Amino acid sequence: MTSIPESLQGKTVAVLGGTGPQGRGLARRFAAAGVPVVLGSRTEEKGQAAAAELAEALAGSGAGAEGVGAVSGSDNAGAAAAGDVVLVVVPWDGHKELLESLREQLAGKVVVDCVNPLGFDKQGPFALKVEEGSATEQAQAVLPDSTVVGAFHNVSAVLLEDPAVTSIDTDVLVLGDEREATDLVQDLAGVIPGVRGVYGGRRRNAHQVEALTANLIAANRRYKAHAGVRITDI
Repeated sequence: MTSIPESLQGKTVAVLGGTGPQGRGLARRFAAAGVPVVLGSRTEEKGQAAAAELAEALAGSGAGAEGVGAVSGSDNAGAAAAGDVVLVVVPWDGHKELLESLREQLAGKVVVDCVNPLGFDKQGPFALKVEEGSATEQAQAVLPDSTVVGAFHNVSAVLLEDPAVTSIDTDVLVLGDEREATDLVQDLAGVIPGVRGVYGGRRRNAHQVEALTANLIAANRRYKAHAGVRITDI
């Protein structure tokens, strides 16, 4: 188990969209590191069921109850209210509408947008144009009373969810305008074994990182892999 940084001690991480592969995978890794997590879903029942399944899986993984963060589930509104740090891991379709509906619950919190606006056609994945510039910038525009950070865009859900993978060989680019918030999210990334959070610029640079996921998907399809990103010389 990775020790919890001081910046995260006493904090609960909520995952909106915590019942999808990426959300479940991130929640699994955070909980395994000792961070309390709340899985959010469209319905409270679905969120609670996913949380119960994850808690059972962690208990059976050899980690044991000691050192594992508490896992609970709710609907997205309940999860948003319960989390100190709230990850948005939902499909691009409906991204804006969901955040608009949770503006009150997310006020004053660090919101981590992990969403990639992508399209798919016969030629493969491609980045979509976003009016605000990126999903991260859209989230900040919709949530003026929250501090939005972009992160976890390029991490393989397959690797996150696989209990046999004990270390994930990737960096997480963290984008934001507030140093305290980006430092916090870098610390959160670092609780996942093998992962390092690396500052990648301000929110205005999030588009490139979100769009890079299309390149990684294309590479992974060609090479039958789960490639990530490493930043050298840091």
